Amino acid sequence: MRRVLLPSTISAAPPPAGAQVLDFGGASMGTTWSARVALPGRAGGAAAAAPPPRAADLQAGLQRELDQVVAEMSHWEPGSDLGRFNRAGACTWHALPDGFFDVLQFAMGVARDSGGACDPCAGALVNLWGFGPTGRHDQPGFVPPSARDAAAVRAAMAGRAVELDLPRKRAFQPGGVQLDLSAVAKGYGVDCLAQYLERQGLQHYLVEVGGELRGAGFKPDGQPWWVALEEPAAGGQAEIAVALHGLAVATSGDYRKYFMQDATRRPHTIDPRSGMPISNDLASVTVVHERAMAADAWSTALTVLGPQEGLALAERKGLAARFLLREGEGLREILSSRFQKMLDEE
Repeated sequence: MRRVLLPSTISAAPPPAGAQVLDFGGASMGTTWSARVALPGRAGGAAAAAPPPRAADLQAGLQRELDQVVAEMSHWEPGSDLGRFNRAGACTWHALPDGFFDVLQFAMGVARDSGGACDPCAGALVNLWGFGPTGRHDQPGFVPPSARDAAAVRAAMAGRAVELDLPRKRAFQPGGVQLDLSAVAKGYGVDCLAQYLERQGLQHYLVEVGGELRGAGFKPDGQPWWVALEEPAAGGQAEIAVALHGLAVATSGDYRKYFMQDATRRPHTIDPRSGMPISNDLASVTVVHERAMAADAWSTALTVLGPQEGLALAERKGLAARFLLREGEGLREILSSRFQKMLDEE
């Protein structure tokens, strides 16, 4: 059985006449990025039509968008705006670049709405478990922390609240807070690529950073940009293809980055409420949304919450979410009602 996920509305605009699909790509955020863009052909006699951007200019422009995200929000780069905030003294206010402030504000809203399941202020816990820029789990000499170690870090975080000054786009560093926007910055980068292309007058594209995708418009053959949902290695689930026509998709899973500790899988997704890596038998959560930033953040939050609490939150927020739960040697699929509504079975 082949299943397809369709957007609620389809644009009546036709694909660009005589378009040619060009591929772009590079490296950023510790992963790769790519873009497929349908460049319009030069219509004969259409003097009013502006010439399409040069491929070299598009490649450079797309890379600049992601370089800017890294310069502002990378916790791997000491010189980033985020790195400077993390090192700042206690009880200090800091003006943030527009993108950094908007992403932090959105991430803090997800933290509030998820009961702290996805918290951008929990970078100290991520670092403790070896998933930060130093003391990594895959380096020699790494010793996994104990539950007591995690509790001590959580206790140190208690009462240290980052505050936002919306009119001035400032953030308050209470002292010692380590921001980590990795659950949302990659999706934001995808949105930046999409917005850059649209500023160039290009409306038909598929962009991706590290597996998070967003698409708009059509391919030259009139088809939308079809992508298959990411699946864990096990399970043999029926394929779901998504028409990324004004939609983005992000998947969070326990099979991407993890280490084993006493025969226990320790995934890179940390529950800030307990200070421990998740252990709820979820293999992955996929969220489909209009914005990649939202899909990225909510897929992480729902993964931390688990199948019951996560599904309940997805229903309250009207999110299109797909949960894959490990059961024995296989996987069981759980769908939110919005995801189910968008799903067409053939």
